[in-house]
Amino acid sequence: MQNTLKKRLRVAGITCVIAVCAVLGYVEIFTRGIDRLPEKPCAGAVDRDLAARALPSARKAEERGKLTTSSALDTFTFWCYVRTDDSLISGEAKSGIATLEEWREFKSHKRDERIHVSSDGIHALTLRDRPDTAWVYVPCTPPRHVGDRDKGHSLIAEARTLGETRAQGNELRQIVVDFAYQLARHAYEVGECQEPREFPDELPRIGSK
Repeated sequence: MQNTLKKRLRVAGITCVIAVCAVLGYVEIFTRGIDRLPEKPCAGAVDRDLAARALPSARKAEERGKLTTSSALDTFTFWCYVRTDDSLISGEAKSGIATLEEWREFKSHKRDERIHVSSDGIHALTLRDRPDTAWVYVPCTPPRHVGDRDKGHSLIAEARTLGETRAQGNELRQIVVDFAYQLARHAYEVGECQEPREFPDELPRIGSK
């Protein structure tokens, strides 16, 4: 009887060890992809946590950030993406010429479709039926245009998710807005926008007003 009990306990113990190893193995293989990325992916542009909250767990993840310039147009674009197996959060911040009102009208003709937050001249916009996409507008005069700041020089960031997402609805909307904002803030610095500006840590939360 005693030997039988010992044998059962031994088998139970082995089973527990196997179960724990299986769980840890699952965590290591399927949930550590984004965790292995830099704390600030895309050359320091965005927080890794945003991608982790937006995208599902995956075996692997990759990221890239790059600044490109056009000498002919005197513009710049900062590109960023974080990608897992079948999902992506990405964005780009482009310099150009557009006033705030021109930008707003271009994005939607119906004001009741918009969800808008702003702080100190920085504006973020999403549409009610598209929580997976967001835009951020910041006045920005590139170095070679320092003498004509009144022409509507601006930096516009657009961010979106593609594929399956971990977050949904307004939670996803807030993540994508934050991603676009962080991207714009980084591009503003590396693109050497001429207006002196203090960026807050984050824009007002959606629905906070």
